[in-house]
Amino acid sequence: MTAARAAVWRAYGEPPLLEDVELTPLASGEVRVRIAGVGICHTDLAAGAGALPLPLPAVFGHEGAGVVEAVADDVTELAPGDHVVLSFDRCGACPRCAAGRPAYCDEFAALNSSGHRGDGSVTLSQDGQPVYGSFLGQSSFATHAIASVRNAVKVPSGLPLELMGPLGCSLQTGAGAVLEVLRPAPGASLAVFGCGAVGLAAVMAARAAGCGDVFAIEPDEGRRALALELGASTALDPAVDRLPRGLDFSVETVGSSEVVGAALGVLGSPGRCVTLGFRGPRNPITIDQGHLLFGRTLTGVIEGDIDPHRFIGELLALHGAGRFPFERMTTTYPLEQIATALDDVRAGRVIKAVLLPG
Repeated sequence: MTAARAAVWRAYGEPPLLEDVELTPLASGEVRVRIAGVGICHTDLAAGAGALPLPLPAVFGHEGAGVVEAVADDVTELAPGDHVVLSFDRCGACPRCAAGRPAYCDEFAALNSSGHRGDGSVTLSQDGQPVYGSFLGQSSFATHAIASVRNAVKVPSGLPLELMGPLGCSLQTGAGAVLEVLRPAPGASLAVFGCGAVGLAAVMAARAAGCGDVFAIEPDEGRRALALELGASTALDPAVDRLPRGLDFSVETVGSSEVVGAALGVLGSPGRCVTLGFRGPRNPITIDQGHLLFGRTLTGVIEGDIDPHRFIGELLALHGAGRFPFERMTTTYPLEQIATALDDVRAGRVIKAVLLPG
């Protein structure tokens, strides 16, 4: 077994403890990755608060990037020394996976939020007892993580690997919602509600797609300013500014009835809204049917509805062209400061916190 240092949750709603754990031997198709950096996503906050059904003790973290250290005997797609971004896991065999829509894999819950591999075994242990992991196929709040060739995406070396983990979740979610789900034509109008990492990724994607008017709807002044720098044409404070009307598209990243309703309300007829805000698997909201009757559409989207093995490369191409500067929203912390980083994310003091285990 391989020793690692990991942030272990022993009680929901409490800060994790940094503890020594062991990575179990690699199973078929798996790789061991030394984590260079891992982003904190709001899904991690939900998991740490008990909104997902993982047993404890558990290790979360699902925006990891690092260097492959070892591969299972049957792995040919990756080799030690490869740089990878880790994303969500999928079975690779169900109709949704075969159709190129792995975010809706038949086995998504079992592979990403059960705490163990699909066969029931665990990837982490401590003194012979299980530590539950495999969170989004990785559990990367640690110095090392076990992933698989299904969710480890090879990326070029020479890039800022420690900052690239969010490409595997929050950034692909916001960008994919625009580029792969809405697919706006050049000149289209679009509003983004909430300018965290997901929302700002949507803003950058809208500009890359050639949208005309791109509205950033965000109460925080600093985030509004950054949205303008990253491609929004107008930034509005929803508490004081009049919202636009008659838009082609909208993206909401908050997940409340109020914000979903506002995102539908800015649309023309017809118009399309995607909802991305995640507050746990059960989050009842109320909408006005009148927002839908005139040809408007509300669509829920997971992970940008993309295949990471293709889409992460496309985002890196945009980054290389200066059109997706995701590092501008990042604040780094050593892994030892994970409790502080979690508090800062929860309080909105930072946009995208990235933990550095090294």
